[in-house]
Amino acid sequence: MMQYFKSHLPGGISWLLLGAAMLTGCAATGPDFKTPDAPAVERYTRESLPRQAVPGTGRGVAPEWWSAFGSARLDKLVEQALRNSFTLAAAEATLRQARQVYVAQAGSTLYPTVDARLGASRNQANAASRGENGNQQTLYNLYNAGVAVSYNLDLSGGNRRALEALAAQADYQAFQLAGARLALAGNIVTTVFGQAQLDAQIAATEAILEAQQTQLDIARQRFALGATGQADVLGLQTQVAQTRASLPPLRNRLEQADHLLAVLTGQAPGAADNPPFALADFTLPARLPLVVPSELVRQRPDIQASAALLHAATAQYGVAVSRLYPQVDLSASLGTQALTSGALFGPGSMIWTLAGQLAQPLFNAGLKAGASAAEAGLQAAGANYRQTVLEALRNVADTLRQLDNDAQALQAQAAADASAQASLDLVRQQYQLGAANYLQLLAAQQQAQQTRIGLIAAQAARLADSAALYQAMGGGMLAGPLPSDKSQPQNME
Repeated sequence: MMQYFKSHLPGGISWLLLGAAMLTGCAATGPDFKTPDAPAVERYTRESLPRQAVPGTGRGVAPEWWSAFGSARLDKLVEQALRNSFTLAAAEATLRQARQVYVAQAGSTLYPTVDARLGASRNQANAASRGENGNQQTLYNLYNAGVAVSYNLDLSGGNRRALEALAAQADYQAFQLAGARLALAGNIVTTVFGQAQLDAQIAATEAILEAQQTQLDIARQRFALGATGQADVLGLQTQVAQTRASLPPLRNRLEQADHLLAVLTGQAPGAADNPPFALADFTLPARLPLVVPSELVRQRPDIQASAALLHAATAQYGVAVSRLYPQVDLSASLGTQALTSGALFGPGSMIWTLAGQLAQPLFNAGLKAGASAAEAGLQAAGANYRQTVLEALRNVADTLRQLDNDAQALQAQAAADASAQASLDLVRQQYQLGAANYLQLLAAQQQAQQTRIGLIAAQAARLADSAALYQAMGGGMLAGPLPSDKSQPQNME
């Protein structure tokens, strides 16, 4: 059948398809999207940070930035989470959906629609249907076969702007996926650091409780002998009870961290078996990433996602403007019609139509309002993008300042811990020589453990804020594939 149509194709239909191909190159309405300029600032904070805050800074973030903390167990846990996360699975499916929506729309927009038709009908007609008098009736069969072609010339470029908006939405979903990956890795890392901190704090608190309980037992013995008053015993009992009461909240937070790690890695809390981490499992990165603000806007998923929404809003404004201009639809059909199936492709059976329609809105009060609404949406997207950039700069500035304060706090806590340990060693020597009693030794041990808890908190904060800087710098997003799928056009003009 197709060979028959090719040999009998009217010249008008050929010119129709040729004209459609030529006219699709017309310019699209509305402004072309332009990537916003980078922020006109060169640094994140008013004052330069000391080298101890961000030592040996490098440019950019490694794809597997969490490996900079030197823990193979942590690397394995993050990889497991990235592989098993249902949140990422949902984001990946949403991205595939957005790309397939684009492909589906592109297929019906960029190319003519061609339908093949084959039909048969049983008909009865009377003389009146032919404009004649009489009661004569005619009963006959009618067979038809044909091909119909329809195409919208898109003179104003509205269809192409709609495709551009869909492509930008797909890019947005790609950056959302990158942001979800970054957030998941960051949550794993910070939860692990918090788990290690809580485990160490519980151990130190239990050591303090053990020393206090020993002091209380001694005080009770001395009270029985009349060597001390009841007030001393009651004071020590209160101290022991307070320390014991501080342990359940710490254990609860540790258990919650275990449950969170299980869920983040795609496991049920009751089925996961993740032994607690220790702070000694990690090392501070020797080099931390720090890029200039102009590069930050190309590395953070949230900024890139906001830019994609701005791109989509720009294209949607073009779609709204295109509705104010003429719309041209072309259609053609080529087929055969006969009273018997055997004569369907015989001489004289061919029929064809060629039609064009131009529609120009003359009065539609809603079209201009729709364009104004799309323009307002474009302005809102632009403002949201600029706010996202400012929030990103603030995030980096906060993190850098936290690292500076962390470095100072860690240095002070390390000095205090060293002093407390030296004091404990001195009291222990004095106790062995008989110059200090056992209660003094217990007090020195408690002081050392209390100071160690402060050092543990400072170490964990420095690790967590180092991880926060990797996240603030975009987490190596550019190391992955570009968000645009190969099925999407690279030039939307």
